[in-house]
Amino acid sequence: MDDKKLEGGVALVTGAGRGLGRAYALGLAAAGMRVAVVARSSDQIGETVRLIEEAGGMAIAQSADVSDPVAVRRIAEETREKLGPVDLLINNAGAPGPLGPASEADPDDWWRCFETNMRGPFLCCREIVPGMVARGRGRIINIASGAGTIGIPYMSAYVSSKAALIRFSETLAGELAGTGVTVFSIQPGTVRTSMAEDVLASKEALRWLPWFKTIFDEGQDVSTDPATGLVIFLASGKADQLSGRFFMVPEDPAKVVERTEEVKSKDLYMLRMKWLS
Repeated sequence: MDDKKLEGGVALVTGAGRGLGRAYALGLAAAGMRVAVVARSSDQIGETVRLIEEAGGMAIAQSADVSDPVAVRRIAEETREKLGPVDLLINNAGAPGPLGPASEADPDDWWRCFETNMRGPFLCCREIVPGMVARGRGRIINIASGAGTIGIPYMSAYVSSKAALIRFSETLAGELAGTGVTVFSIQPGTVRTSMAEDVLASKEALRWLPWFKTIFDEGQDVSTDPATGLVIFLASGKADQLSGRFFMVPEDPAKVVERTEEVKSKDLYMLRMKWLS
């Protein structure tokens, strides 16, 4: 996963205290980037920083709630002061939201999922993008989900927030065309993260999402490696010509890039409504 193009750059990774976020931070640090590790839990981000430093990398820990605009402004400023301008923003912090019928969901719990999954990335982009545009370079990777491309009963908050994040990525990419700043959203695959474990252990998932447990029982889940490899690939600029697109694990991103003209001409890897002709 090492890539010389990333050496000396600065990455800010949210939700990096555990799971996929930690894997992204470790992978980017191994590729030579200085990493700002962000999450609400100070002990978890401290552990991520320790692992990076033990491997010879450089990182700082920043405890923050990404749905809080004041906190997001603080982490952006501190990252610039301690590490330098942000070259890569990974919006990974996420929440599963309430599970079950939408008509029975607590409105505050339902909306809190949007606060983390959509407001957080928006706030982070709002703080980081102007600096990227001023320097004429930068990349943003929004960690979405295949769940955002289809309707899944009993997961209305999560599915809706991830669909919004994918569309936001497309829209932002359009706004930034020609500035040197590119934007992607990705599906990291089904990984046995702590969040997934929490969902699996919930009575709501057992009742409303029995198929989710089956994925793990049948070994259909994947490790963090493919998603980390995808992040490294996108971060190093190899898919910049496809800014705005949605990349997926386990598909080989290099093969998608090889067919760039076809992807563009057919408007592939983007959310689209199909109509009767």
